Amino acid sequence: MSERVFNFSAGPAAIPLPVLEQVRAEMLSLPGAGMSVLEISHRSKWFDAILGEAEENLRRILAVPKGYHVVFLQGGAQLQFDMVPINFLDAEHSADYVLTGSWGAKALEEARISGSARVAWDGKPERWVRVPRSSELDLDPDARYVHFTSNETIQGVQFREPPDTGAVPLVCDASSDFLSRPIDVSRYGLIYACAQKNAGPAGMTVVVLHDDLLARRREGLHRMLDYRSHVDGGSRYNTSPVFPIYVFGLITRWIEREMGGLSALTRVNEEKAKVLYDALDEHAGFYTAHAERDSRSVMNVTFRLPSEELEKEFLAGAAARGLVELKGHRSVGGVRASIYNAMTRAGVEALRDWMVEFHTAHASS
Repeated sequence: MSERVFNFSAGPAAIPLPVLEQVRAEMLSLPGAGMSVLEISHRSKWFDAILGEAEENLRRILAVPKGYHVVFLQGGAQLQFDMVPINFLDAEHSADYVLTGSWGAKALEEARISGSARVAWDGKPERWVRVPRSSELDLDPDARYVHFTSNETIQGVQFREPPDTGAVPLVCDASSDFLSRPIDVSRYGLIYACAQKNAGPAGMTVVVLHDDLLARRREGLHRMLDYRSHVDGGSRYNTSPVFPIYVFGLITRWIEREMGGLSALTRVNEEKAKVLYDALDEHAGFYTAHAERDSRSVMNVTFRLPSEELEKEFLAGAAARGLVELKGHRSVGGVRASIYNAMTRAGVEALRDWMVEFHTAHASS
């Protein structure tokens, strides 16, 4: 297929077309380097510039306060499921986990390998359809940290505001809504996000870490699993993921220069999500949205049809129209439209039109 489809994949996800075009233009020879970005050393002057701009752009876009470190790692969010407890849990301390979906539950499983971890709230009995109210959180004031997932990709459940954890450091898996909206970084002890949703290709993870929390890490850790190694090494303790960091830098440029920053991008994303949720609500007897209204994700719109047979037919018809990667996660089924930053309004409207057409053809049958 020579023409581009509308890619609703949950990750690796769509990348902004202007970014892809610049990558293509510079692929054979990075300006000034005489070689591809795939070939340059992570200790070269060319990568110095790439890494420096990536961090500088991120700090500016997120308004990262002083006292926070930014490091670019590998291993995805799942390595962070391990690194966070390995660095901060010990025999004398526990951590709290707020569970709103599959990835939060996975993070808890990994934490319990390293130490004690409590469940501060669990949405599983309700099928993970919402985030908790503050009054529902059972928080330990002596916890080492509180971990939550800002947006659950599989269930399509998203926090509007982070939990209030008082003096206990807040740790956030922000993988699937990172760089989609402004956040108050000062409320967090640590934020991590894999790149392949809004921030580039798979292979890179961003960690934003406050110095106070870093100072509380355990001693004697394996160096590759120690945040201090990567902070002191300037994201180059080992060979950096050069290409993903390069693309990340281009995406941060795109967010600032073409989308007008995170506040403007937030409005665009909310408008896109509204198009699909309005269609779901208008045909609520046929389509069933998974998440409760006040917990609906702006990034991942998840829903079911009356039967699995109809879902298969819906997905096949969508693919024939160039609307791809809409099948829900294998653990829950259904339909999932991931409408990250790079998904255009045109793509969302094309999906909406197919939803209406499919409903018209099948609602009365």
